[in-house]
Amino acid sequence: MNHKYIGVTPEQFHEFTNLPEKGPFQMLNLLKFKKKVEKTGTSGAEAYALYMQAVAPFFQESKAKIIYQGKPVFGLIGPSDGLEWDKILIVEYATKEDFLKMITAKGYPSDMRSQALEDSRLILCKAK
Repeated sequence: MNHKYIGVTPEQFHEFTNLPEKGPFQMLNLLKFKKKVEKTGTSGAEAYALYMQAVAPFFQESKAKIIYQGKPVFGLIGPSDGLEWDKILIVEYATKEDFLKMITAKGYPSDMRSQALEDSRLILCKAK
């Protein structure tokens, strides 16, 4: 069965909030866009670009930094039937508290993100 993931579950959110993570970390976003967003008629990529514009003040407030964004173009290791993700985005946050404050802030446009995506992964990464 092919599962699609758009948002965090209450269990995942609880686990994340209880992680003993301190200091800066990166969030790896693997994004697969919808061909067409039902609500707006735009493509998922266009809708996600609008989300990124809307989320910019929240990034600024939380001191988040976009470390990398790009489109996968070739898989050297793995299945040869094509690449699954449309975009890869890595965002760095100073602390877990800054991230949590950002995503729970009044007006945070999480619905815009969800509407744009067919599937996604959000993976906490830590430099060693």
